[in-house]
Amino acid sequence: MSMVVIMAFASIAVAAPDQSTVWNGKAPPLATPWTAEVSPNNALPDYPRPQLARPSLEHPQWISLNGLWQYASDNGQGTPPFGHTLKDQVLVPYPIESVLSGVQKHSDFMFYRRLVDIPAAFTAHGQHVRLNFGAVDQDATVYVNGTQVVRHVGGYTSFDADITQALRPHGPQEIIVAVHAPVDSANVMVGKQRLKPEGIFYTAASGIWQSVWLEPVPATSLAQLNFTPASSLDAFTVTSKLHGRDDDATLHVTAYADGTAVGEASGPASQPLHLAIAHPHLWSPQDPFLYTFKATLTQGDQRDEVTSYAGLRTIAVEKIGGRNRIVLNGKPTFLLATLDQGYWPDGIYTAPTDAALKFDIQKTKDLGFNTIRKHIKVEPARWYYWADRIGLMVWQDMPALPTGSNDKLSDADKAGFRADVSAIVEQLKGETSIIGWIPFNEGWGQWNIPAAAELAAQIKQLDPSRLVDARSGANCCDTKGDPHAGDVYDVHDYQGPGLPSPDAQRAAIDGEHGGLTLGIPGHIWPNTPINPYGAVKDREALTAGYVANTAVLRDKGVAKGMSGSVYTQITDVEGEHNGLFTYDRKIEKVDEAQVRAINEATIHAGAQP
Repeated sequence: MSMVVIMAFASIAVAAPDQSTVWNGKAPPLATPWTAEVSPNNALPDYPRPQLARPSLEHPQWISLNGLWQYASDNGQGTPPFGHTLKDQVLVPYPIESVLSGVQKHSDFMFYRRLVDIPAAFTAHGQHVRLNFGAVDQDATVYVNGTQVVRHVGGYTSFDADITQALRPHGPQEIIVAVHAPVDSANVMVGKQRLKPEGIFYTAASGIWQSVWLEPVPATSLAQLNFTPASSLDAFTVTSKLHGRDDDATLHVTAYADGTAVGEASGPASQPLHLAIAHPHLWSPQDPFLYTFKATLTQGDQRDEVTSYAGLRTIAVEKIGGRNRIVLNGKPTFLLATLDQGYWPDGIYTAPTDAALKFDIQKTKDLGFNTIRKHIKVEPARWYYWADRIGLMVWQDMPALPTGSNDKLSDADKAGFRADVSAIVEQLKGETSIIGWIPFNEGWGQWNIPAAAELAAQIKQLDPSRLVDARSGANCCDTKGDPHAGDVYDVHDYQGPGLPSPDAQRAAIDGEHGGLTLGIPGHIWPNTPINPYGAVKDREALTAGYVANTAVLRDKGVAKGMSGSVYTQITDVEGEHNGLFTYDRKIEKVDEAQVRAINEATIHAGAQP
């Protein structure tokens, strides 16, 4: 949301007392319908990586390390506590500031410790054991039995380590994770997190905030599989990344449609494979069909078998009626989106359960939207799985550097941001739902106007199959200005909507508008000033305001050749009460049928040539 809308605040709002408590007896500031389901034995137990899955249904070959770890905050001068029990506990993978973690307090430095028994079968027959982390904010160094096995910098990307050589022959294995989490006190990707949250910036989410798990793999194993649809929409290009040696490794992939084999390809694992599909079935929000894949990597007498999935779809900008329009599978499509920030009152950055993670996506679909703008955050892999499966297109933002840092960035800061952008694109470019990348929002952390063009070109080189919106909100707010780059011209207009026209090179969208505010007593984040911008009096007024706002897009935006819009936002977040749902997800603040009707009418109008 724009910086310009946060200057005025209403009086302090206090939530009604919530009598429920979390697993350790602490009362949550605001509970969701899933808060009470979280326990040390039930902390996000689902397999974390649906696009590269090895678990056997009969003999699960992975161990979730989500659950209670020993924990200690630190001053940054301490050494890893090898062999020492830590007095406090934390529930992984909930960030330490969250009530679900049990800590509920920020620390710049911290240690996690856990003792793990690894089954003998994990190391039998020459197998290697990999320790996987979905994400740790921000700088993580991992030790196994006193040996450093990996250091990873970057709070939004996954990482892993082969820990085989560090394992003891018998007995429990000691895992220690040392974390530095400076949040916005350093010029690193931080998104909306702040050490002192206020207005449109929120509580920090430090430490381990995505799933941790162990998995046995062959010495040479698949690290990543990507399926890129061909522009002809009748094949995939299959690319892989490996752990271990790739010489003489071959990859065989079979595609299935509803259990029936519809294509296969084989070749060197180091080269792209062409996987032709018989009788192609395309993916779209109306019909989110996903192919499943079985892939076998063979090197000598070793085999690594995984399952994956992807949808067959293309996204592009084409001239339709003389104007640049976004086309999905070659057809003009209006990308009607909500802003989705992925914050939770109980888990902060981490949804309490997989059902909760799915909820926001499903309700976005139920309300008649076909797109989500994932705002300044990267989600766990299972979030994209649900978007792929439910059928929502996704604009993927890059988490921003701290606001106010633009003229303070060193060359190293800029290089770090570029590297993080590349890592995020590489990690997520296999996700069907993601149709476009947004490197900068409103100029936050954008050191000059050409930087947006530079990052757009960098992203396009890494992933030419998707759109790039080089600068969301060219008319706002830090380092204002249009970079004249990328595939999309994007303005922000509260309450709007803005009605930009496509230019000679780009399609046009309103990247943020709306923001109508309605606080619901008893469902409000406590002790936080409310941003009253665009206040309405009740549910009926909010519904009417949304319908009238969106009717402008239907009647005027489509006529100007617009290709999409982003309404702020799907849920309230802390001091912002401009959601279609309350922050706790307990109250839908609009009439769903009326919202869905105007949304479907707008998408229909925007599909006309």
